[in-house]
Amino acid sequence: MGNNASLVDTLLQHLSIAFKIRDLGAPSFFLGIETIKTGGTLLLSQRRYMRDLLKRAGMTECKPLATPAAVTQAVSLATQPFENPTQYQRLVGALQYLTITSMDLSYSVNRLYQFIHAPTDEHWGLLKRVLRYVKGTLDLGLRLSRSGSADIHAFSDSD
Repeated sequence: MGNNASLVDTLLQHLSIAFKIRDLGAPSFFLGIETIKTGGTLLLSQRRYMRDLLKRAGMTECKPLATPAAVTQAVSLATQPFENPTQYQRLVGALQYLTITSMDLSYSVNRLYQFIHAPTDEHWGLLKRVLRYVKGTLDLGLRLSRSGSADIHAFSDSD
């Protein structure tokens, strides 16, 4: 993929000498990431992956939330272990993959990862909150657009 077709063709020719390759054309869905072209931008979305994740957690009909974590509520030192730590581990691992296009989940998911070896009922509640946030962000993704400069620009909404 690139903005110079002849350069892309040259690269593919060089690669075909060393490797057996096949051009599959423009990407549409790869490794759980859907690419959607809209005008001059490309949207990377994991909507299908998010729906599958909610289904695995049994939360397809949950109410969405506007934030992935409560700002004012601290994690207490609960001692009641969660009854199914494997489920917690699988879902937190799946959420980690989701941070490719949803960087806003990074802090919350990494916080959940700190308890991966011994999750408690409270940690399960925090995980469910993150999944409710995911439910509310199904239509969001990572937007890539063309730029005339080589400068890197980043935007953040700290609210």
